[in-house]
Amino acid sequence: MHDDTSSPSGGAADDGSLETGAPGGSTPDSPAGPRFRLAFVPGATPGKWARVWEARFPDVPLDLAPADTGPAVQSVRAGEADAALVRLPIDREGLHVIPLYTEATVVVMPKDHVLTLDESLTPDDLADEIVHHPLDDVLDWNSPPGIPSYQRPETTQDALDLVLAGVGLVALPQSLARLLHRKGLVHRPLEEDANPVPDLVSGPGDAGGAPGDDRGRIAHSPVALVWREDRSTELMDEFIGIVRGRTANSSRGTGGRAQRARDDTGGKGSTGGTGSAGRKKTGGGKAAAGGAKSGGGKRATGPRRGRPAGRPKRGRPRGRR
Repeated sequence: MHDDTSSPSGGAADDGSLETGAPGGSTPDSPAGPRFRLAFVPGATPGKWARVWEARFPDVPLDLAPADTGPAVQSVRAGEADAALVRLPIDREGLHVIPLYTEATVVVMPKDHVLTLDESLTPDDLADEIVHHPLDDVLDWNSPPGIPSYQRPETTQDALDLVLAGVGLVALPQSLARLLHRKGLVHRPLEEDANPVPDLVSGPGDAGGAPGDDRGRIAHSPVALVWREDRSTELMDEFIGIVRGRTANSSRGTGGRAQRARDDTGGKGSTGGTGSAGRKKTGGGKAAAGGAKSGGGKRATGPRRGRPAGRPKRGRPRGRR
């Protein structure tokens, strides 16, 4: 189980707080006006949501603050950030948590390593390899693959330095491997063994992990949006809507209400016209349709127009020459 307060790549102050100023999503009366502050872990990509926010709320700045999971969660609890994109698991007490996606896990290795010949790897492929598991590992391993290093590196950066020097490998979420990419290193996807089975043989000090751990299974990195349960503001609702892909006309949030208000104000004439058209269709249209159906339909089934019912055709009677 990794420690949520760790810092694999910096981005937070030494005391665990974020480096930039106070949030504003919950302080609309501040002199600078309302703001929304989002903390995010390294590897997360909030840029697409930030662009949508800017388009919908040009007068409400969205402040992005990079931080690791522990400091990001602390900043949300302290009210220093309105929300955070973090890696699970975390302590969820007092927090709303929306899981967003799960990242692929990759193995980082030197570009001339023999395992680079494979397009993907499994934990079984790493059985004879030294695999570093730094103290700030963001992957929640139940049974780490490979042979553990003699001493665990302090940080992910330290682990990558060792890999670059040709000592061992390291497993990371794919986005983090890309963010911390070093020249001379490559990564390959790590996939589960075809038939992972519980390890009932290895002891606690063995590479396979403690008895009962699942060997052959890999750890993933779920990314989630978190915010305090007691701070569900309108701006928070708007950001949730953006993350979930709701449009500006959605029934939730201030943006949707504002857009509908503009539509209602600008479209009263057209709405009235539609109503008139509806009434015309309901009255005249139905009457016309009813007349055509009842009158025309019945006449079509009766005798031809101009000949009284029961009158025979004019002409020579049958049997007469």
